[in-house]
Amino acid sequence: MEPVDRLLLKELLPKEKDVALPRAKRSKDAPPEAHHWSRPIVMERAAYLRKLAAYSEGSASETLKEYPRHAAMLSVRGRDGIAELHERFADLFVVLDGRATLITGGKVVGAHTVGAGEIRGTAVEGGTRMELRAGDIAHVPAGVPHQMLVPGDKTFTAFVLKIQETE
Repeated sequence: MEPVDRLLLKELLPKEKDVALPRAKRSKDAPPEAHHWSRPIVMERAAYLRKLAAYSEGSASETLKEYPRHAAMLSVRGRDGIAELHERFADLFVVLDGRATLITGGKVVGAHTVGAGEIRGTAVEGGTRMELRAGDIAHVPAGVPHQMLVPGDKTFTAFVLKIQETE
């Protein structure tokens, strides 16, 4: 019989697939490339992230693609998030599944800097609460404290665009 940790890794790690050969670099004159993530692919990745979240601290995310001034991400939460403030980046949440309460504004309690322009804390105090459900879209401008609260033993899945608003 296999040890539990080996079984867990088999469950969490994706199956090996054929690896595509690296693409030739585009010339500077080439038009920008469009990208598409179908709902089945996104939800398959979300299921994988839910498993990672369940076996970790309760949340997991994946960067789908980085661009010069924004990044496309997938985020799954199975618990409340910490308070955040991004000095240069806005967050645009497109809720795919589940429910959560987004708190915006107010003040970050226990604020500390974790990187250039990135502040974290234990909670947002004095902010405005908005309920988010599947299909909802929420925008949090750069410089605005925010925190995501997830009820009970539920999960929350969102497509997130991190958009650079200031230099």
